[in-house]
This record gives sequence, C-alpha cells and structure tokens, in this order.
Amino acid sequence: MPDPHPDIRLDHARRVRRRVAALGAVTVVAAACAAPAPPPPVEPAVNVEERALVAEASTQIEGPVRVVFEWSARELSGARLSGAGVTRAEPPYRARLDLFLDNNEAVAQAALVGGDLRLPAGTPEDLLPPPHLLWGTLGVFRPGVDQTLLGGEVVEGALQIRYRLADASEIHYRVAGDRVLGVERLRGGSVVQRVEVEYSDGERVPSRAVYRDLAGGRELVITRTTLEHVEPFPPDIWGS
Repeated sequence: MPDPHPDIRLDHARRVRRRVAALGAVTVVAAACAAPAPPPPVEPAVNVEERALVAEASTQIEGPVRVVFEWSARELSGARLSGAGVTRAEPPYRARLDLFLDNNEAVAQAALVGGDLRLPAGTPEDLLPPPHLLWGTLGVFRPGVDQTLLGGEVVEGALQIRYRLADASEIHYRVAGDRVLGVERLRGGSVVQRVEVEYSDGERVPSRAVYRDLAGGRELVITRTTLEHVEPFPPDIWGS
C-alpha cells in the first residue's frame, strides 16, 4: 500500500540526520578545545650531599645506650654458633660489642670508634661486619673519611646514597627519614656484603639486624632483647 505522507517522512529523516551531524561536530570541537592531559609529576632533584649530612645527623646515637641482644652465626660449611651479647654505645661514634656463647664463654670483643674497628688479639676477624656495615647494624649512617660520594637517588620512597671506597669497591646506604634501612658493599657491580635492619618501635636502634658476607658464605643475625638509656661509660671500654 503506498505511503500517504512520503514528503513528511522524508523531511523528518532529513532533520534527524542534520541533528546527528551537528552533535558530532560539537563533540569534535569540544575534544579539540579540551585542555591537554597534565604531564606526569617530575621527581624533584635530590641534593645528595645535603641529604647525606641530614641523614648522618638524624641517625646518630641519642645519648649513651646499652643494648642486650641474642645472636646466631652460620657458615656455608654448616658451622653454627649462637649466644647472647651486649652493645654499649654513645655519641658521637663509639660502640663496644661483647659476644658470648650459650655457655657464657666470651667469643668476640670489639670497639668501634669512628671508622676504627679495634679487635683484641684472638678475636675472630670474620665474625663481625667491617666498620662501614657494623654501624649499619646499629641503625647509624656513618660514611667514613675514605669514602667518596658518587651520587644518590630516591628508590621506592627511600634515599639510596652511593660512595666509592679507596679499594674501588662501593658502599650503598638506604635511608628513610631518621632510619637506616640497609647497607651494601659492592665489588665489580656485585653485592659482596649486606646489612639489613628492621625496626619494631620508635627507637632508632634496630630490633633486628642481619649481616651477610655473600663472598665468604657467612651470616650473622642480631636480635635486640632490651634497650636501656644509661649514664656515660668509662673511657677505657673503647680500647686504646
């Protein structure tokens, strides 16, 4: 049956097409005029030398402290030792460590003054970390005078500060706020020694520290049991 109103329907179809075309044009113009997407945020430049000085000041030992801890050591050969120990430390950079076996026999003694690790005769030299890493087990950022600043960058919210030693190896510190998170020594681009620390309270002294000598196949785990803020120690405990 023929359509009784062909002209009316044709005119309606034309109006619909014009409206669709107009809407498309408005959309294109709006997209063209829209503000471009903002660029991704740029990480601010890090003044590494300044941040290193701040970290050194903020991680210093706060007054004389006496730390009692449990420790365990193991080697790839299967040898294991364990016992208790005590650390006495005071500002600016003095620390004394005494390690005892489970039967209370003294096994190691060391005094750390600045970057000088003083070991009495007969103390195992490979049981404790070197000075660069030993301070890290106490949560102290203390680059030595023999270290040359290479640079640093923010990695996963922590500042990584890199130094070169006189023997061409490198020391990398990870610091967040007033806490040292870890220290690594690298040789030829590979990590040969590492200290990792954990904190469980508001104290700056770590609740747990793990030292790994990857080249020598040794591990030392230190777990804090008590922490006391005490009176200054007699000078003779730091060795000669």
